[in-house]
Amino acid sequence: MRTRNRAVVAAMCAGLAATLAACGGGGEKDPDAGTNGVGKLPATKIESRARQAAVSANSVRLSGTLVTKGATYKLDMRLNADGGTGQVSTKGSSFELLRVGKGLYLKADAGFWSHDGESGGGGGAEHAAGKLDNKYVKVPSGDPSYQRLSGFTDMKLLLDGLLGLHGKITTGDHGQVNGVRTIRISAGTSGDGGALDVSLEGRPYPLRLQRAGGAGVIRLADWNDSFKITAPEKGHMLDYGQQIPETP
Repeated sequence: MRTRNRAVVAAMCAGLAATLAACGGGGEKDPDAGTNGVGKLPATKIESRARQAAVSANSVRLSGTLVTKGATYKLDMRLNADGGTGQVSTKGSSFELLRVGKGLYLKADAGFWSHDGESGGGGGAEHAAGKLDNKYVKVPSGDPSYQRLSGFTDMKLLLDGLLGLHGKITTGDHGQVNGVRTIRISAGTSGDGGALDVSLEGRPYPLRLQRAGGAGVIRLADWNDSFKITAPEKGHMLDYGQQIPETP
């Protein structure tokens, strides 16, 4: 009888071997096993390694929500050292941005240029907006909107402004972002100073940023995936000289 009981117990242990280190004992699996090792570093070191990886990268895709100066922007931008391209949405309006070197171009539909039909300009305004519909409009460097818009296409400027955490930094949980293993670091009380998910695979790139004070959540992907950007062809671009039509 005892022999039979021992056989039953042995069979049960064998069935559980896939999920337990050993029957009746063993420890938890090391969450940093097979990783780049940054998960074992102090939180400040993790932040430093993530920033170094980001600064040394040649390109990135940045998407998510950014709240700044009371305005909320939804971004989906591909950025590199030469400029960037992608889409920005705010206050019900959406437009595309393209920057090649110092040349900045904005593309939007007729509704954007006519203030969604609220300009009060009648048929003339609608006709003018129609000419701009889905055309790239060159933004002169002297136009007041140039600096604000070009900021969305500047990889270094965006990363420098976004990656800072505010307050004492602590290490949080292991997790995943788009299937990539990560370690989270956060700052302040309960993460109100921002939180950053850092890759545990390959280089320790920042993959997800929760900005301090609820100022948006940004995902960072496609690090060092090379892409080429070129200025729009003349037939698809309008140049109004020293100013562009008033935007919303």
